[in-house]
Amino acid sequence: MNIAQKNFILFLLVIFLAVIPFLFQNGAEFAGADAQAEQAITQIQPDYKPWIEPIWEPPSGEVESFLFAAQAAIGSGIVFYFLGYSKGKKHREQK
Repeated sequence: MNIAQKNFILFLLVIFLAVIPFLFQNGAEFAGADAQAEQAITQIQPDYKPWIEPIWEPPSGEVESFLFAAQAAIGSGIVFYFLGYSKGKKHREQK
């Protein structure tokens, strides 16, 4: 099996893993943990008031999701840059 076939199989596997949750969602809501925590707190203590308020609240859930995804992408980019850099440095030192 050559590299192109392996890459194609991996690509199909990634697509499969991305599509499967949508096939079996059955009316599931994709809410964040913050909303679930807030709901649990208000059930336990209905008169609870937060200690602080957010400095800035995104105008919509889509903007909030985008900012979260951008933060994750930037963080993983930094981590994997340094992993690649250290691997390249080690490879260069071995030669």
